Amino acid sequence: MKRTLTALTFALSTALAVPALAGGVISFEVNPTNADEANAIRTGLALYNIVNDIQTNGHITQNGINNMAALGQSGNGNVGVIRQEGNNHNASLNQNGNGNAYGIFQVGNGASGYVNQVGNGGTGLLFQIGLD
Repeated sequence: MKRTLTALTFALSTALAVPALAGGVISFEVNPTNADEANAIRTGLALYNIVNDIQTNGHITQNGINNMAALGQSGNGNVGVIRQEGNNHNASLNQNGNGNAYGIFQVGNGASGYVNQVGNGGTGLLFQIGLD
């Protein structure tokens, strides 16, 4: 029993060891699982646009240097937001269809995110923290 616990403890400590960070990105994506969650994301993006006085269906905000972003929309009623805070971020959002809503939010340095929405009524959010 003691050998089993010792082996288990060693295996867990080895598996859960966290290496030193030397850059990278932490990403968190939110995709709704029902209509209420999709409406909550749409409402959140609409409020973001109101607070930031954005009058268009697609908007890019960049604060930092060497940031790159592209937003393409084909269809009606799409809402796309890309916000980059920090340096050396890359993001693209492509929306083909109608009634799609998506936001990409990047902070830190060196995050890369690429989203392609095809179809109607898709929603989601991507949050990224660049660790470079």
